[in-house]
Amino acid sequence: MRVLLTGASSGIGKDMAKILNKKGYDLVLVARDEEKLNNVKRKLEEENIGNKIEIVPMDLSKELNCKKLCEQVKDIDVLINNAGFGDCGNFTKTDLEKEIKMIKTNIVAYHILMKEYLKQMKEKNSGKILNVASIAGFMPGPLMATYYATKAYVVRLSEAVREELKKEKSKVQISILCPGPVATNFNKVANVKFKIREAKSSDVAEYAIRKMEKGKFYIVPGLDVKLAKIGAKIFPNKIVAKVTYMVQKRKIDGK
Repeated sequence: MRVLLTGASSGIGKDMAKILNKKGYDLVLVARDEEKLNNVKRKLEEENIGNKIEIVPMDLSKELNCKKLCEQVKDIDVLINNAGFGDCGNFTKTDLEKEIKMIKTNIVAYHILMKEYLKQMKEKNSGKILNVASIAGFMPGPLMATYYATKAYVVRLSEAVREELKKEKSKVQISILCPGPVATNFNKVANVKFKIREAKSSDVAEYAIRKMEKGKFYIVPGLDVKLAKIGAKIFPNKIVAKVTYMVQKRKIDGK
């Protein structure tokens, strides 16, 4: 089994790589930072499992790179769309260029890779796709408006394509990982400091892989996050937005 994993140099992606490596999957690891990728590869190879580990240093915020990746890496059994980042602040004050890059990484890259690899999987009538979304994808996100919107795209796209596959009676499976706050480098990039409990990245990664292998669609780690998902569905959006604003306000570090 061969896995293509993006955002593999740190955080949940790095922990997923460790778990998949121990399970004996062949890995193709993608991230922007070549040095970090090499470090991950070296540590994984120390396990001496006997599986193949390839690295592809690549910035997926560039559309051309996403297409190159699909041409360069073929015949995969599992795609894990994990690369992504966020930002925090009032919509009129956050950096536009950073947001555009976020949209390209969190949406465009996911879209291209999912579409191209799904075509291949449908031809074989087998394969798995795990799109890393967020509990943010189920609610409006004032003070992290762009990030929440990108994750909503991932959720809705995955839900729609899942139904298409069901109607076609395809054996290809899609899953979406929707965690709450996780202790990773995400916080530093997004300029936030969570004031609430953060899940361990390794725990989230282990849970995600286990549920993905079982074919679970919504993968929501933690009872509190499951309750937040239910709350976002039950309460009106204007109420959810007010609550989310208050939560986000506590995150902003030094603002």
